[in-house]
Amino acid sequence: MRRGIFITLEGIDGTGKSTQLRLLAKHLRKLGYQVRATREPGGTRVGEQIRSILLALATGKLTPLAELALMYAARAQHLEEIVRPALVRGQIVVSDRYNDASLAYQGYGRKLGAETVRAFDRIVCGRTQPDLTILLDLSPRVALGRAQGRETRRNSQRGRFESAGLKFHERVRAGYLALARQDAQRVKVVRADRPVEEIQAEIRALVAGFLHRRGRERGANV
Repeated sequence: MRRGIFITLEGIDGTGKSTQLRLLAKHLRKLGYQVRATREPGGTRVGEQIRSILLALATGKLTPLAELALMYAARAQHLEEIVRPALVRGQIVVSDRYNDASLAYQGYGRKLGAETVRAFDRIVCGRTQPDLTILLDLSPRVALGRAQGRETRRNSQRGRFESAGLKFHERVRAGYLALARQDAQRVKVVRADRPVEEIQAEIRALVAGFLHRRGRERGANV
């Protein structure tokens, strides 16, 4: 039986997910929680190798379905090695992306459709679904500018998703916002066009509220 809590951070590239995840994990640890911070695709040796393959391939060299299959291959390994064991131990798992990313990027961005993605999800993820998702929302034009600036500072080439163009990222954002409307209780939209500290304060408040409600629910079931 799963005893831990699964929190995911989502959003198009350039919204600051990695920074916000690091700050949130540090905050929760200071409060005394056991936290397992991770990311997708990646988080495991196999997952990081798949991530390298995805980043190395130029746009158009990999079919959308092959891309989706690789994402779920990395996710299956991630679940087996990291997420499920941590949840069984009662930890809070905080992940930079999870299955909502596949619905947004491959389902909407690559136009595979939600049903194709959900077919993979039923097999690989099953009942291991996020308890709370923080969606960092930002204009794709601004987000792409941030992502490209980051790659320039790292002296690295743009990856597959940065190279996909503005229209692609507009579809991805639309997909994310559609998911938020469909599951408003789980997915909380946070504007990412503000200072890091202001965004983190809102995220902490959302997580605190969720943990408080979850504590009351568990107490009621004892």
